[in-house]
Amino acid sequence: MPHEVYRAIVAAVDAGRFREPFSKEDFRVACPGFGGGTYQAFLWKHREGNNGNTSELFILVSPGRFECLRPFRYGF
Repeated sequence: MPHEVYRAIVAAVDAGRFREPFSKEDFRVACPGFGGGTYQAFLWKHREGNNGNTSELFILVSPGRFECLRPFRYGF
């Protein structure tokens, strides 16, 4: 599922459905259909410098606002 969520975010950014930096609410509106916990945790879990040793996909640029790390990962 993480790749599906990340793919949806990258596609939304590429299509202009939301601009960076974006919030979890922007993510929820632009990428519907994921469980509520996904919107609460995914961006923080995969932010640069996370404590969980998970993939770093986003930069926390201000409180609650994220940008995608470039280049995109996983061939997206």
